[in-house]
Amino acid sequence: MDFETLSKIEHPSVWIGDELFQRRDWQYHLTPDDLEQLRTAAASQSDLDSITKTSFALNGFSETLVDIQQALENESGATMIKGLPIDELLTDMAAKIYFGICQHLGTPVSQSATGERIFHVRDAGFAETDPRSRGPNTKKRLSFHTDRCDVIAFLCLRKAKSGGENFVVSSMAVFNRILETRPDLLNVLMQPFHYIRHTVDTGNQSPFCQQPIFSFTDDYFACSFLRVLIDRAHQSADLPDLTAVQVEALDYLESVCEDPELHVPFYQEPGDILLLNNWTTLHRRSEFVDHDEPELRRHLLRVWLSMPNSRPISPLFADNFGATASGAIRGGMRAQQS
Repeated sequence: MDFETLSKIEHPSVWIGDELFQRRDWQYHLTPDDLEQLRTAAASQSDLDSITKTSFALNGFSETLVDIQQALENESGATMIKGLPIDELLTDMAAKIYFGICQHLGTPVSQSATGERIFHVRDAGFAETDPRSRGPNTKKRLSFHTDRCDVIAFLCLRKAKSGGENFVVSSMAVFNRILETRPDLLNVLMQPFHYIRHTVDTGNQSPFCQQPIFSFTDDYFACSFLRVLIDRAHQSADLPDLTAVQVEALDYLESVCEDPELHVPFYQEPGDILLLNNWTTLHRRSEFVDHDEPELRRHLLRVWLSMPNSRPISPLFADNFGATASGAIRGGMRAQQS
């Protein structure tokens, strides 16, 4: 597709800066009745692995979750569920409630070669060169990116002493800005880039894949971007180097995401559940400083969701995501073969 044939995207998932905070689907506050339904459903679960949509029975709140599910795909692509009383709940109960909500929204997929469906986002203290190190288990600043799923969900259990701020931007708005200012680079970003296999993705037999950053499939937009794996592919002797114009395009993409006019910053408070559509938003986190006491340190729970109402995506994503059809189970990391 040539940039001269591209046009500005007009869609509810296009929002600029704090316009997001004015959207009707941005925040949902749990009601006392919602919380009673969630507590009752969680109390009947023996453990996290036993939780399914069927076993985690909800009444009226299930209809609210259907509305959130549809809004994530067709509206802003970003929703914050607020009001889970973390201070009153044991961590185990909070995790069950969170995972039950996720099961109603979609299908949790693996986030590691060992099949973890809930990932603990906290500083693990790994050295930079440790192969187990990945962005979410460090304190460092993360750059704008997407994850290997349709929707990413975060539950905040504890905030950092300082820092750890969230930043979210509409990738459709980023596309429109680049179309307006540097359409030549947009054409580059719609071509496949090499991604090297992540160091923790040991169940994946493919050493690399190729996929575009911006794409359209059956008129559905998709953005997928994780620069760290593109840069590692560039450094690999087995793969071609990035061209000068590819580097310029990647740098320009990141500079547009960092424009304060386009993105929104905010903090998750304990009990907040943040949901983001990875095909229509990019997100990042600022560096943080932790408390000295282990029990007070920053701790989030993360789930990667495959959504039943997802969009079709390019066949070029098959190597990384598996299925590409609308509503198919896709994303996550393959289990390592014993």
